[in-house]
Amino acid sequence: MKNYLEFEKEIKALEEEVDNLKSPFGSEGISEVDTQKIKTTQEEINEKLRETYSNLNSWQKTLVARHEDRPKANFYIKKIFQEFTLLSGDRYFGDDKSVIAGFGLIDKKSVLVIGQEKGEDLNTRIERNFGMMRPEGYRKCIRLMKLADRFQIPVVTFVDTPGAYPGIGAEQRGQASAIANSIESSMALTVPNISIIIGEGGSGGAIALASSNKVIMLENSIYSVISPEGCASILWRDPSKSLQAAEAMKMTAKDLLNLGIIDEIIPEPLGGAHRNPDAIADDIRHSIIKNLRSFENFSKEEVYDHRKAKFLKIGRERGFSKSFSSDEAGLSYKGSNIQKIIAHIDKNKLIYIGVGLVFIAGIVSIIY
Repeated sequence: MKNYLEFEKEIKALEEEVDNLKSPFGSEGISEVDTQKIKTTQEEINEKLRETYSNLNSWQKTLVARHEDRPKANFYIKKIFQEFTLLSGDRYFGDDKSVIAGFGLIDKKSVLVIGQEKGEDLNTRIERNFGMMRPEGYRKCIRLMKLADRFQIPVVTFVDTPGAYPGIGAEQRGQASAIANSIESSMALTVPNISIIIGEGGSGGAIALASSNKVIMLENSIYSVISPEGCASILWRDPSKSLQAAEAMKMTAKDLLNLGIIDEIIPEPLGGAHRNPDAIADDIRHSIIKNLRSFENFSKEEVYDHRKAKFLKIGRERGFSKSFSSDEAGLSYKGSNIQKIIAHIDKNKLIYIGVGLVFIAGIVSIIY
């Protein structure tokens, strides 16, 4: 049974009409199927999908990102990677079912695959804790990332979580430090790491696995520091203002690409990823292979510097770049000419004030 969102009422009615037309059993018994009517109605559905999904606002995209039928990490792992070997446990407390991790093959090369999994039905969602990872989940990821780094195996992560689990037990076992250590491990890797946000990229629960050389988003996914409902509750004390919050937060793929937070958007099939999961899985596979190949000639240091420069330039006009001159090492800031002039004046303001006073005194002495 298909699940429909609130803004898909017309699409639902048309698809139910198609289902009725395809059935040979009418009110008067067996009847001839009207193929022309089916074709016309299907074209109308496609046009309605195209019109609806090309004009989604930020809140509607949030609803699509949370869609029950949207493909989850487990689906993509099975479709994209060969010979996947599941690994479990953090070697401290236990295993977190909300994250799937292991090694697999893509393009005949080994990669570490980490995926936040929400579950497909009620039972699996409860087992997977709705994709909200606990400290042992992050520690499992840290353990495997360090292993991958030791053997120079690239890392691919699938991000899909409303946020890290906020329960008392998780806090008692060090949730905050586990997230911080996961971010640190991701940033310190000397192998390429690629993150694909396939649904919700919520708060530190997502950033812990998305601190990567390449951050890629599906067209209708979201990536934010807090949910729109949470933001509305804090700013306006009114969760019903989720639309205003979603628009203000710039959490959609298009907004984040313009801001330089992410690197690539993968277009979704007509009507969202849940309407053609195989097609979107194939597109993700091609994107992963393309991005991994772009790092083939990078040294360990260049991979590390690429990731560092990527995050340092967020919020700046040009950011930091690698300096290869003999008298400079590491990363140096490359700002605009206006920024450089302002910084120079601010640094030497006392000198300029002194010169200005001397100049004014000279003009006064000439006049009088």
